[in-house]
Amino acid sequence: MNEPHGERISVEIPGLERILRGGFLPGRSYLVSGGPGTGKTTLGLQYLASSADGNGLLISLGESERNLRADALRIGLSLDGTSVIDLSPGADAEPEAAYTLLEPWEAEGVDIRSRIGALLPDGPPERVFIDALSQLRQLMPDAYQFRKQVMGLLEYLNSAGTTVLYTAEQGSSADTDLRYLGDGILELEHRENRRILRVLKFRGSGFSEGEHTLRLGDHGMQVFERLMPGEHRRTYVAEELPCGIGELDRLSGGGITRGTVTIISGPTGVGKTSLGLQYMHEAARRGERSVVYTFEESIGTLRTRCEAIGIPVSDMMAKGSLSIDEVEPLHYSPDEFAWRVRTEVEQQGARMVMLDSLAGFRQSVRGDDITAHAHALCHYLSNMGVTVLLVNEQSAIAGEELRPSEDDINYLADTIVLLRYMELDGGLRKAIGILKKRTGDFEKTLREFQITREGLRVGAPLYGLQGILQGIPSKIATLDATE
Repeated sequence: MNEPHGERISVEIPGLERILRGGFLPGRSYLVSGGPGTGKTTLGLQYLASSADGNGLLISLGESERNLRADALRIGLSLDGTSVIDLSPGADAEPEAAYTLLEPWEAEGVDIRSRIGALLPDGPPERVFIDALSQLRQLMPDAYQFRKQVMGLLEYLNSAGTTVLYTAEQGSSADTDLRYLGDGILELEHRENRRILRVLKFRGSGFSEGEHTLRLGDHGMQVFERLMPGEHRRTYVAEELPCGIGELDRLSGGGITRGTVTIISGPTGVGKTSLGLQYMHEAARRGERSVVYTFEESIGTLRTRCEAIGIPVSDMMAKGSLSIDEVEPLHYSPDEFAWRVRTEVEQQGARMVMLDSLAGFRQSVRGDDITAHAHALCHYLSNMGVTVLLVNEQSAIAGEELRPSEDDINYLADTIVLLRYMELDGGLRKAIGILKKRTGDFEKTLREFQITREGLRVGAPLYGLQGILQGIPSKIATLDATE
């Protein structure tokens, strides 16, 4: 029984239905175009297996039925209720008989449409997948006969209410012809660093434009939608969020503002991650959930050193107020990483997110523009009322020109917290200051910053010194009143 007009035909490929605004439109035809190994057949098999009643029709002009059923089983799909018309090379004992199956409609003999009628006298099912329809072009005398046969076949199926997916090898002459015959085009591509899916045409419906990451695995295909931050928004109160350290909260004008982006910048080992976890510790006291994405440090190391300074990471994780996600940057594309973040925000209710660090996030971008991906992610989080902490590691310990971030993303920051080493009185000390805060006033001073067994400490303003930002402070000379 075909689905009523107006309803969507589900795909049950994670992420794809969101891109297609719910699925395919019933009674339409869609081309899946791509090169070898891009996942065209996998998409079609999952489409057939998504049928609620298990009924569907697979017409294969490329792979044999035996191979296709084996491929489906490898990714956990059953085609038990699926009818199959095998027109692959060698499917029939007599080669000439196989050829007559693909003769033009006007010719005598058996054609594809007749095969469907003979196999399914009550009419075609609601789902049909034609694998390698472009192979038909090789057996047609010219492009006109090829288009005529395809148009007749698609019209026959669509008029019966059937939704058709058919594949073609990208770049072939058949692919060019087939692009004009369907109601939609899904294009698959395998690049050096990732697989992508694009929707080029989708008549009668909107869709998510752009390049979306695609992954093929043991359970088939999964699609990670390109993040469009303007499509996501949540109402929230832009309140100040303290860190629980009185001196630092005074320095920052009451804290950082909810729904804003803060860059915590400084050289290695200065305390950037510890400071971010301190804000999350205070969030846990408010009953809020936070998540740390660590690209470089293991969960065990991070937990051990935070607990050594009084931040109870294990307890926070046990209570569900903190999640630490150890990310291998080379394993995830920006779209996949954004999907992980969205899952935490939309399903787990995270209110504060920290990326530790921007250098690790840059690795996941792998040649793409980090500014564009960071902008999309931070804009999305801000729209959802999530407070963002970006940890940026400066390459130089001291003496270098002050650059809060190695990338051109300082414009994303509503607040910039700077941590610096300084040599003072023959010892190595640390200083903290606020360089920028869009959402309110802040103290224009630098204070001493310490990491102790009892926790983080922020001292009084460092008056009477200059050169702190360069790491080599000196006392400011005062004029003698007698001169």
